[in-house]
Amino acid sequence: MSIITTQDGTEIFYKDWGARDAQPIVFHHGWPLSADDWDNQMMFFLAQGYRVIAHDRRGHGRSSQTDGGNEMDTYAADVAALAAALDLRGAVHVGHSTGGGEVAHYVARAEPGRVAKAVLIGAVPPVMVRKDSNPGGLPIEIFDGFRAATAANRAQFFIDVPTGPFYGYNRAGATISQGVIDNWWRQGMMGSIKAHYECIKAFSETDFTEDLKKIEVPVFVMHGTDDQIVPYPDSAPLSVKLLKNGTLKTYEGLPHGMCTTHADIINADLLAFIRS
Repeated sequence: MSIITTQDGTEIFYKDWGARDAQPIVFHHGWPLSADDWDNQMMFFLAQGYRVIAHDRRGHGRSSQTDGGNEMDTYAADVAALAAALDLRGAVHVGHSTGGGEVAHYVARAEPGRVAKAVLIGAVPPVMVRKDSNPGGLPIEIFDGFRAATAANRAQFFIDVPTGPFYGYNRAGATISQGVIDNWWRQGMMGSIKAHYECIKAFSETDFTEDLKKIEVPVFVMHGTDDQIVPYPDSAPLSVKLLKNGTLKTYEGLPHGMCTTHADIINADLLAFIRS
């Protein structure tokens, strides 16, 4: 397996396909998944001549099941370590959901020349939880419920989420794929329950406002209006206002997991942005 070891001894698994002199696209997965969630996009962009890279966040997939470091500062540091180890320059970083928060946190801190562009898809920034500065956010009780369900019966919860809101399979007329549901469960159950539990705080309570303000490179913000995990009104439109060079594309009626359910649409728009 391809692995880098971080300063604290954590082993981060990654995939790295394509010509080493091609422009790299780095994919950052959502909670509680792994690099495998990007299979469709990696094959698509590999065929377009890009170098495609995806890693399993610490505590997720095939990476170390660490006791600590399950928060955004360490996640971003792990990405920086990966970028340095692979000597990535002029990369495009694409993040979905929690991975979008990781992208924002990393890109705001990246060494000059490492990043050319960034993409946030159904992403958690600016901040998910409701508080005085974010009155449109979700109440903390929702995330407490996520924690309780993960701790009590993670295996069942990791069936309920993809079967219902993640892919919009709870909507009338949805075309349901049992394989997609099973693959979500498979990826989730590979990871550490402790890391998954602690990551809920990381994706729901981290405030990415200052990160977004610092980012200089072009950022493409993509979000579905029927996102039942990261509600559209309190995420994408607010993020693009904070970015110096942000572009928002809204997908009417598409779900949180639209990279999977509508990969043809998302891939085409990603390619157009990356080539622009």
